[in-house]
Amino acid sequence: MPSSVSLLGESFFFSNRIMDKIALDIVGLSYSQTQSGAYALVLGEQDGNRRLPIIIGGFEAQAIAIELEDMTPSRPLTHDLFKSFADSFQINIKEVLIYNLMEGIFHAKLICQQGDSEVEIDTRTSDAVALAVRFKCPIFTHEFILKEAGIVLEEGTESTTKSSAKKAKKEKKGIASLSLAELNSKLDAALETEDYEEASRIRDEINRRGENNN
Repeated sequence: MPSSVSLLGESFFFSNRIMDKIALDIVGLSYSQTQSGAYALVLGEQDGNRRLPIIIGGFEAQAIAIELEDMTPSRPLTHDLFKSFADSFQINIKEVLIYNLMEGIFHAKLICQQGDSEVEIDTRTSDAVALAVRFKCPIFTHEFILKEAGIVLEEGTESTTKSSAKKAKKEKKGIASLSLAELNSKLDAALETEDYEEASRIRDEINRRGENNN
């Protein structure tokens, strides 16, 4: 009898963990203010005002950024190679789940499907998000993770965002003086040398001018 009660308790706990999945969107990617050479990936609650900041490496940040910006690298990145491999064998990633937080480290898994077979693969959260943007699959986490590591947006956030935008505008002054032909030339050069951060800034400037001409 005690063992059946224990199993029932575990089943109830497990079902609660499944029921409380919360959908997230990518809402920001910027230099980390706390760790040199790292980036802060910010995931936002779809139906709420909480944010989940995750510190990731530069390579993974670039892998996420170039896909979000619809850029094509001169050579396939590791995550692009994984996508091509999976497509070749009809493997799809249904969703990404950030399922645990231990000692400040987020743990994630890929929910993969091939035909009727479904497999869960443990992965770093940064790699999981880089793959999620390529497979166009949803990203989820649990309530207890948002409670522990989430940040609730407050009224002062808008002024902080404006300050960041002003800083970004200053950085763009150099490329703002270039002609469209020069911008396209610099974009090709940045992609050739795999400087995706610079390529992203140039692409934004080109897109901005295109919008102004319409």
